[in-house]
Order: sequence, then C-alpha cells, then structure tokens
Amino acid sequence: MNIEFPVSFAKMSGTGNDFVVIDHRRPLIPESDQAEFVRKVCRRMFSIGADGLILIENSETADFAWRFYNGDGSVAEMCGNGARCAARFAYARGIAGKTMKFETLAGIIEAEILDDDEVSLLMTAPVDYRKGLSAELGGKEREISFMNSGVPHAVLFMENDIDIPVKEWGNTIRFHELFQPAGTNVNFVQILDDAIRVRTYERGVEDETMACGTGAVASAIFAAEKGVCSSPVRVTTSGGEHLKIVFDLQDTGQAENVYLQGPARIIYIGQVTAEALL
Repeated sequence: MNIEFPVSFAKMSGTGNDFVVIDHRRPLIPESDQAEFVRKVCRRMFSIGADGLILIENSETADFAWRFYNGDGSVAEMCGNGARCAARFAYARGIAGKTMKFETLAGIIEAEILDDDEVSLLMTAPVDYRKGLSAELGGKEREISFMNSGVPHAVLFMENDIDIPVKEWGNTIRFHELFQPAGTNVNFVQILDDAIRVRTYERGVEDETMACGTGAVASAIFAAEKGVCSSPVRVTTSGGEHLKIVFDLQDTGQAENVYLQGPARIIYIGQVTAEALL
C-alpha cells in the first residue's frame, strides 16, 4: 500500500461505538487501498481496533465531507454515532464551527456542538417504512418492523433482553431474504418505565456493538408509533450510556425533523505506523 506513514488520528467513542477518525483533507491513503487499510487498522488487539473508520475530506457544498467505513472495510451511507464523532472532531480541529453541515452518502447532515462532548444531529428523514414483517427466531415467529434511518434497520420488540442471543439472531435477520440484497442492521428493543433499551447487531461489524445511533432512531420512532413512549425518547444503549431522540411523529406513523443527541468523546490522539497493518 502506498500510504504516507505515520498517519495522525483520533480514537473517538459515541456511547461506546468507537471509531478511528483521520483528517484526510490532504489525501494520505489512496482510495484503492482504503478498504484494506480500514480492515487492518480496525482489528482489535492486533491494531488500533474500532467499529469503523472515518475520513474527513474537503467539500465544495458543505463544511466538509466524510467517507465512512465499517470495520470490515465496507462503505456505509450513514452512522449516527460516527457522525457525532465526526462533528466533534471537525470542531476540535477548527474545520467547522459549533454549527455545521457535512456531506454523507445519505445526504447533507446538520450538526451542532451543544456542550463539551454533547453533539446534536439533524438526521435525514427516514424512508422505506415496512411493518408487519416476520421471521422465525428461537422457534417462534417474531414480528419485525423496518425503516431506513440513514442505513437499513430491522426492529424487534422483546419482553426482556437478558437472554437474547444478539449475534446469532441478528445474523439470521441481517441475511434474511426479506432484506436482500443489501441486508440490514438489527435492533432488539425492550420497553422500560421511562425509556427504551436497544441492543443492535451491526451490519459490517457483524456483531453486537455498544451503541448504534441510526438504530436508536429507528427503535425510538417505532416505539412512539406503538404508543409506548413519545418524543423526546431516551434510549439506553448496550454500553449503558444514553441517547436522546427528538422528532415529530406524523399521523401516518412516519417521522420528520429527527434529531439524535448524545456524547462524542475524544479518547486519545495518536499516529498509525506501518506496523499497525502487519
């Protein structure tokens, strides 16, 4: 790979969803090498380790653009927790002010730095709502709702989440014929007294992650549509941290003016050496 080493980066966390973020306005990693670079850098224990990698790039229409990769090297249109981290990184580096716009494959995202590590995103409007789907899990037919909240998300409401085999069941739904050819992320939702708890199997990570912003959005909207909560919805993530989802629910059950709010923390600053790819 023809890469200029060392490559400076920030390791960031959005409610436990962790990312490597690189200022790539001056290109350092050829596009043809990026997927392999991501796969190797995102390996846990052997390299930096992360759920995904974000390249901050120049934009002619917004404050900046991003290129977002899942840990397996695949490109994703959107990631709510990653977007909050990208916004915090851009503000910390002087790339953008406290309010900003940036390009994603899902469209232009608006972000605001609220306080220290707290970031609010105005999400693109969810599309492709599908309800009344079902699939067999654990010997029982389970009801599934689906929407694209920036990326595709299946949502299943469960009585409790203690014994849910998230990786096994999530993998089954992720590759189910209902959601081919693109596949889907999968969210298992438990209704709490004053919130919902969401555990997410992420496509591209192929495992449960500690949080998923777009999954929290999809889960909150379907919970409100079911009448079990209303905006703003407090979401408890797998990692035990919290996200706030604010939206206007229409009579059709669809949502507009969707905001995702939560922390985006800079964990450490470092440099990737060539040995990180070995």
